[in-house]
Amino acid sequence: MPKLSPADVPEVKLDAGAAHIEASLSRDQRRGLFERPGTTVYAIVALTSKSYTGHADGEDKDPQVKVRVTECEVARSTEDAAALADAKRAMWRGRQIDGTLDEVGEGPQRPDAALLDVTATKPTEDELKAHKRAVEDRRRNEYVR
Repeated sequence: MPKLSPADVPEVKLDAGAAHIEASLSRDQRRGLFERPGTTVYAIVALTSKSYTGHADGEDKDPQVKVRVTECEVARSTEDAAALADAKRAMWRGRQIDGTLDEVGEGPQRPDAALLDVTATKPTEDELKAHKRAVEDRRRNEYVR
């Protein structure tokens, strides 16, 4: 792993691996993005660094890191989109107050607090497990008949 000086700020590039984004979009969202240029969807993504370049001894390149979207969930309702937009604005306000708009900073300590209203109405992990068990039970019972 290369060591960066405090003055080095790597450029971040998004690589071509975007399968997680496509898998998260509904058919209607995909069509909307295609048919109505300028359409916006809100998503929660996880970025994972995949490679870096330009920071070897004697190399005259600026440091650069490629990241890939490795997890993605897209808002599928107007309420979810509004909650994500509110969380984004809250995080932006935190960066503005922290003076980190031009650099990577810690941001607000609890950006997820803006989502608590929406997440309270979503299924819990236990509910998801119960749903998956019920689907699997129905599938098994179908073959038993």
